[in-house]
Amino acid sequence: MKILNFLFSYIFFILLLFSCKPNNTTNLNPQNSSRAYSNFYKAPIFKSDDRKEKIKNIAPELQKLIIEHAKSAIIPGIAYGIVVDNELVISSATGFINVEKASPSNPSSYFRIASMTKSFTAMAIMKLRDEGKLSLEDQVSKYIPEMSTLEYLTKDASIIDIENLLTMTAGFPEDNPWGDRQLEESDKMLIDLIESGISFSNAPSFEFEYSNTGYAMLGNIVSQVSGISFQEYITENILHPLGMNHTIWEYDSIPPDQLVMGYRWENEEWKLEPLLHDGSYGAMGGLITTIEDFSKYVSFHLSAWPPRSDEDMGPIKRSTLREMQTPQYSRLNLNDKTCPSISGYGFGLGIGTTCDGLIRVGHGGALPGFGSDYRFYPEYGVGIMAFCNRTYTSAYPREKIEKLLFETIGLEPRKLPVSDILVERQTQIMELIQNWDPNLEAIILAENFFMDKSRDIRMSEMQGLLIQAGEIKNIDEVRPDNQLRGRFKANTQNGIIDIFFTLTPEKDPKIQQLDVSFQPNK
Repeated sequence: MKILNFLFSYIFFILLLFSCKPNNTTNLNPQNSSRAYSNFYKAPIFKSDDRKEKIKNIAPELQKLIIEHAKSAIIPGIAYGIVVDNELVISSATGFINVEKASPSNPSSYFRIASMTKSFTAMAIMKLRDEGKLSLEDQVSKYIPEMSTLEYLTKDASIIDIENLLTMTAGFPEDNPWGDRQLEESDKMLIDLIESGISFSNAPSFEFEYSNTGYAMLGNIVSQVSGISFQEYITENILHPLGMNHTIWEYDSIPPDQLVMGYRWENEEWKLEPLLHDGSYGAMGGLITTIEDFSKYVSFHLSAWPPRSDEDMGPIKRSTLREMQTPQYSRLNLNDKTCPSISGYGFGLGIGTTCDGLIRVGHGGALPGFGSDYRFYPEYGVGIMAFCNRTYTSAYPREKIEKLLFETIGLEPRKLPVSDILVERQTQIMELIQNWDPNLEAIILAENFFMDKSRDIRMSEMQGLLIQAGEIKNIDEVRPDNQLRGRFKANTQNGIIDIFFTLTPEKDPKIQQLDVSFQPNK
């Protein structure tokens, strides 16, 4: 009996031990990397790829724009670069990194990039998510227990989760420029701030509002989950794998002749801004880097496009990069009513689309003494970046540079090749509309096709259109919208037949919609 009691006690102790695992050792299932995929998919390509040559040819004009910007904005020094795919094709600088010593700026100068740091912190979170060590739906209080005592703005407020912090929808107030001055504060200061209570400007998940404090919390979560400081985790798992060996957190480890000094312009003179050490708020803006080093990070983000079946080289998956670059809480901007735009915030990245359809992704940065920005254009495989050393100042004339790239030299985006199934269906459509063969109909038409409009009416309409069009001279290639939707033109004796079609999601995709119209010659 004593032996039996001992066994029961031992089993109870083991069960109790395993039931007391800490909350922050989440062991979720990592994202499954094993799946079937098509061998027929064709990724978008550049039909004529002369991007590098075109961009190199505008180097003098770009330098002129930067010099003019530095003069008009009264900036001591600027370093800048343009990336095409995985190559830094232009890198240059103007002005000084140290006004007192007249030290010239160059692409190897170490600039503080401020809030451009945020996407690195977000990437660390996403890497931990992909490894199954946390979930974006986890409540922040799971990792920072002091968050559980917050007094929310409303009774119906949702509990703040990690995704709220990533997308800046936690309800915290915009904290520039206060947050910038917290850069070197300790972890204790951050926890004390939370424990003493945080004021809300909105209910969580209601509206985007820029928050440095939210990203400081994300840094704390990275530290809690990884077991090392977020600085160490990002350095070991993101920076070094990308070859970014000249991107660091602490300014006092940089050779003085390469360290950029920050300034503000006041009373018609330069005033030196004191450099801040790294600390708990470093997760929102602590990194220091060079144009040459940062270009590798821009190239990595560009590598996410287009979706394809190549091996993932890391440090995170291409699909995760694209997830980071997807806007949340998008909003319409009507400042320019002749050309409205849409913008949103992803995970540590801002995303915008102009009225002309140009998609740009990136982030700005500003700290006392510094201004920085980078934007990349996924459809073009091109990224631009610039750093400067004047407080809260734009480092480059972005709109002028975009005009130079996309209007003056006319860079072209990737084009989607037509899929084999669209080519096959195009041939069958032309045979169908001329002959209406019942056997062909059974093979290529979806079950809804004659339910939406009867066969007799379709045949009658098409016969009338073909009589009006006359002899078919030639047929253009399909212009695909995606793998299963496209349009093409048939050039005829009397005009042009426009044809749009879309296929079903079946294993053997069939025609579910077919729109045909005729444009007579003028």
